[in-house]
Amino acid sequence: MSEDTEVSREPVVTPVRVVIGICLVAPFVAMLWVGSYTKTDPTFIGIPFFYWYQMAWVLISTLLTMTAYKLWQRDQRGRAAHSTAAPADPKGGESR
Repeated sequence: MSEDTEVSREPVVTPVRVVIGICLVAPFVAMLWVGSYTKTDPTFIGIPFFYWYQMAWVLISTLLTMTAYKLWQRDQRGRAAHSTAAPADPKGGESR
């Protein structure tokens, strides 16, 4: 390919996207690792750990998903702004 037809692309894996992935994967890991919460103690207001741990993850998952969504929106807005701010032709001529 010649230099004129090459398109500069940003990296697909960025630190923000890694954080988004961690936010989305964490609830699955926490819930699928059953051995970590198959116990009754400590109880919380009389509810065994097994149950309140899962209920807590419902709220935590909601917060993590909202965080991932907001980060994704910010990432997409940044990419859109970056792509529109890039010059059409680095040599200064007309673009076709």
